[in-house]
Amino acid sequence: MCVNEDKILRMKDLIKALTEADIAYYRDDDPVMSDREYDQLTDELLKLEAETGLVISGSPTQKASGEVLEELTSVRHTKPMLSAKKTKSIEELVRFAGGRSVLVSWKLDGLTIVLRYENGELKQAITRGREGIIGEDVTHTVRTYLNVPLTIPIRDSIEVRGEGVISWKHFNLINSNLEDTYSHPRNLAAGSTRKLDANESRKRLLEFFAFDLVSDHLERPSKLAQMQLMQNAGFSVVPFTYVDSTGGEELLRKTVDSYKPEHYGYPVDGLIVEYDDRAYGASLGATGHHENRMIALKWKDDPVPTKFLGVDLATTRTGRVTITGLFEPVAIDGAMVSRAYLHNLDIFDAFQFGVGDEIMVYKANQIIPQIAENKTKSGTFKMPMACPCCGEKLIVRTTPGGSRQMYCENPYCAAKLIRKFTHFCEKTRMNIEGLSQTTLSKFLGHGWIRNFGDLYELEKYRDEFLQTPGFGEKSFERLLASIEKSRHCTLAKFIAGLGIPMVGRHAGRDLDRYFGGAWEAFEQAIQDGFDFTQLHDFGETMNNNIYIWYADAEEANLWRPLLNHIEFVKETSTMTTNTTNPFAGKTVVATGKLMNYTRDGIQNKLLSLGANPASSITKKTDYLIVGEKAGSKLTKAQQLGIETLTEEEFEQMLAD
Repeated sequence: MCVNEDKILRMKDLIKALTEADIAYYRDDDPVMSDREYDQLTDELLKLEAETGLVISGSPTQKASGEVLEELTSVRHTKPMLSAKKTKSIEELVRFAGGRSVLVSWKLDGLTIVLRYENGELKQAITRGREGIIGEDVTHTVRTYLNVPLTIPIRDSIEVRGEGVISWKHFNLINSNLEDTYSHPRNLAAGSTRKLDANESRKRLLEFFAFDLVSDHLERPSKLAQMQLMQNAGFSVVPFTYVDSTGGEELLRKTVDSYKPEHYGYPVDGLIVEYDDRAYGASLGATGHHENRMIALKWKDDPVPTKFLGVDLATTRTGRVTITGLFEPVAIDGAMVSRAYLHNLDIFDAFQFGVGDEIMVYKANQIIPQIAENKTKSGTFKMPMACPCCGEKLIVRTTPGGSRQMYCENPYCAAKLIRKFTHFCEKTRMNIEGLSQTTLSKFLGHGWIRNFGDLYELEKYRDEFLQTPGFGEKSFERLLASIEKSRHCTLAKFIAGLGIPMVGRHAGRDLDRYFGGAWEAFEQAIQDGFDFTQLHDFGETMNNNIYIWYADAEEANLWRPLLNHIEFVKETSTMTTNTTNPFAGKTVVATGKLMNYTRDGIQNKLLSLGANPASSITKKTDYLIVGEKAGSKLTKAQQLGIETLTEEEFEQMLAD
């Protein structure tokens, strides 16, 4: 019944490596390994899955489908999910242990989830929900978690309880690509798990950490054995430490002290201490609120007094202005802090700030600086209503969530323009070397660039450029050469650089192929009301984004002058396109190991045939070319009634 731990770790390493390879290949067009290496790793993973009977979520051998629900359904838990009694006193924690062996573990700060397995397969995932009695069915999104086992080597019906979380690393990565950022990973994890569209949840890089097992037949006498059972079955468990009773009070205190949230990669809001002897823990019973077998140590978050000094405003690419409260530097948990993010105008107004007011600040979960209260509440500080970048008057809007935010509506605000110019010049778009965000900021500050077309007229500022600190003749010549090279570009890169929401490089290629690399054809299609949803992987939102972007006069002022400087060239992979074949204009997916084609080879072959090579099976797929070890794509194609072809049948159709 147990799986070798080394094999599980190796499977997770393989999945991570293959996933990174897929992202590099399909999203970034920058392969990190050869086809041969990719196939070898995939074969090794398939072998380990067969040996262990375990398939981990995210495995390239069995991708979860992007299911979309109309609503979440309510599900009653088999037994109530109660909380743990809470304390902020280490002394009470010691009294709770009472000289018994305990397990100390992180109290993860995310969304509590129950996984139900039957005959070794994941059947249902449920949120804790209302009072731990009725939750919501979120199976469709939990299947997209990075580490949830879809199959396990246990045939008994079991429930595994745990926490759905997003790491600080992934949280910061996601926020770096957003204008309206999330305040905490907990909110993002909860919202992402409860989305109706599983494809959207998949982008959030969620993980699951198990902390409890419910089973009629697999109960273990100790908590330690229970955690080990879940580990051996392929689950990631909440990191824990076994504290033997022989170590006494000193060992428990030392163990608790060793847990440093600032050094842990996931959000936590305390520790859980639970009796190792499960029979003893059960004998203690429960209240209507918590189980007596465990106790939660919450971080103290003791507020520290300081004085309010004002605010720091910053304008984002969309024009939204963020608010950060400033205060006299104060030491908290060994670090000096002097600022805390204030999420919106409603929160700011509630504090009734005045310069010099005595405020209380703390670090939430010992990580995030927060203002707890304003003791003085003089209410004399007035929010500056001018853009910190361009000085234009700010306006206040109410967001769909009901909060008030400030916005700069000046289309020429440098803070907004810098991000757009940087996006346009990136390597994977127009690839203009030498135009970093810092350099572009200086150019905007000098008034040299106001739109994308101005980049191609920088020669007239040669003298001024050479007088700018940090620049010289050689750097200017290199910049001009890079700009000149970018004049000749594909429609795909051009569209990707324009910053149309959700229309990046992959969508740009689809548009490039469909409109034959001609901007005029693309623009005429927009003017004629073309329905872009008929293209592969173009949904209603992308279709609407194209039309909203095109109708935006401010955006047009930015990109339209560019057309006078650009010469469109055809994608090299489509130069020899043959449209007199049965695959021209068809969406074709290839899966499994082919005899005569590498992954790159079959992609290029399909492009040369005028086909649309795709990586996933949808209702719009016309053909699936099947090689050895086809896997889940073949199953899905059969379910959707999509025509499948062997490699031999594919080549025969070309020969006929």
